[in-house]
Amino acid sequence: MALIDIQDVRKIYRRGNEEVVVLDGLSLAIEEGDFVALMGPSGSGKTTLLNLIGGIDQPTSGAVSVAGTNIAKLGGRDLARWRSRNIGYVFQLYNLIPVLNALQNVELPLLLVKMSGKERRERAQHALSIVGLGDRVKHLPRQLSGGQEQRVAIARALVSDPTVLLADEPTGDLDRKSAEEILTLLERLNVEFKKTILMVTHDPHAAERARRRLHLEKGVLSPETSAEAAALRV
Repeated sequence: MALIDIQDVRKIYRRGNEEVVVLDGLSLAIEEGDFVALMGPSGSGKTTLLNLIGGIDQPTSGAVSVAGTNIAKLGGRDLARWRSRNIGYVFQLYNLIPVLNALQNVELPLLLVKMSGKERRERAQHALSIVGLGDRVKHLPRQLSGGQEQRVAIARALVSDPTVLLADEPTGDLDRKSAEEILTLLERLNVEFKKTILMVTHDPHAAERARRRLHLEKGVLSPETSAEAAALRV
């Protein structure tokens, strides 16, 4: 069974009496250890799909399973607990707390689990070392470059050792050099640390770094990627 298994998912938003279909019967399988780039125009449903996999949103119908758990059936504390253990999220904007240093920002997800302060600090230090910022633990976000801030955000996503890393336009706010460094880091996390990564991007150059590239258009995967997803189930 695929690590991420999405079956016939529809997502509909309602605006007054109008229904907006964002995802329309989408099915997709992503194997453990894969690195998938998801492309498509604005409004095609890419971020919505990421949010469904991450348990931030719920499908209107269909099943979203991650590591054997149908998260569409979870709610409340169970969903929050599942998300903290299984999902690392990297956003285009780094969402760091300005008054906290790099180490403190990375520690934040660990405040949700029972863990000593010493263990939290050690794990945060290790995560920062993985992303190449072991010497920046005391720096505030304003003392870091954009690329370094994104590295801190990636360390924060990694610190709980999640099952899946979701990245929503992780290089969208960076210059080309910093973007290349972040993409190289994501490749390393996939190859060396065996992290399963799903990355939304508008950038074809960024998408080339992934093992697979999927295209989403008006809530539907293009025919070739639908066939590829189906083949993974065989």
